[in-house]
Amino acid sequence: MLIDFHTHLFPDKIAEKTISMLAQNTNGKAYTDGTANGLISAMERADADICINLPVLTKPTQFDSITAFALDLNERQKDNKRRIISFAGMHPACDDIEGKMKYLKDKGFLGIKIHPDYQQTFINDEGYIKILNCAKEYDLIVVTHAGVDDGYIGEPVKCPPSLAREVIKKVNYNKIVLGHYGGHKQWQEVLDNLCDLDVYFDTAFTFHEIEKDIFLKILDKHGEDKILFASDCPWRDIVDDKNILLSYNLDKKVYDKIFYKNALKLLKIGE
Repeated sequence: MLIDFHTHLFPDKIAEKTISMLAQNTNGKAYTDGTANGLISAMERADADICINLPVLTKPTQFDSITAFALDLNERQKDNKRRIISFAGMHPACDDIEGKMKYLKDKGFLGIKIHPDYQQTFINDEGYIKILNCAKEYDLIVVTHAGVDDGYIGEPVKCPPSLAREVIKKVNYNKIVLGHYGGHKQWQEVLDNLCDLDVYFDTAFTFHEIEKDIFLKILDKHGEDKILFASDCPWRDIVDDKNILLSYNLDKKVYDKIFYKNALKLLKIGE
C-alpha cells in the first residue's frame, strides 16, 4: 500500500493557469496538469492508493470557495479505488477561526493545511496558535509548509525549525505535520531543533535535494513512527520519490510505516 500525504490539485477551470504561474514563480516543473484526473494518473503510475490534497488559502476570503471545492472533491472520490482525500485550508487572518474549524470538523474533514510563506505570516502568530488549539480541540490534523519556499527566496522563512519548535511546545498537540521533512533546505536545523518532539515530518519535495546521509540521520533520530511518505505532486513525480526512498534499502517494517502505516494511524482509517 502507498499513501502520499502531501499533494496539490486545483479546479479544472483554473488548473492550467495556476500551474503555469506557480511553476514560473519557483522555477519549477509540474509533473501533472494540476487537475484531479492528472493526480489520479500519477497515482496509477506509482501504484498509490490514497493521496492527500492540501489546499492553500492565500487570503481569508477564499475560505468558502476552497472549502466548497474540497467538499465536492471528497464526495466524488469517496468510493474510488484510488482515492484522493482533500483536507481544508485555513488562514490565520480568518474571522471566527473557532467557528470555521468546527464547521470543517462537522463537514467531515480530517485535517487542514496552512502555509506561512504564502500567507505572509510567521508560524508563531496568534492566528496560527488559535488554529492549532482549535485543531487540538476538534481532533484535526494540521499540515504546515516548513522551511524555505522556493517562491520566496531571499525573504525571511516564516516557519523555520526554531519557531516550529516554539509553537509545537506551546500548543502541545501531536497531530501536527511539518512538511518537507521538518523544514525544506534547513535539515541540519531540523536535526538540532525538532527530532525530540512529538511531531510528524512528511517527505514532500525532499528526496531530490536532501543528502542521503542527512535523511537517514533525521530518520534515526526522529524515529520511523513519525515519518510520512509524500511527494508534493505535481511538483515532484510520485514514482521518482518512491524509487529514491526504496534505493535506501531500509527494512521492510520501516518502509511499511513510512509508505502507509503511519498515515493510516494518523488518518484513523482502515487498511
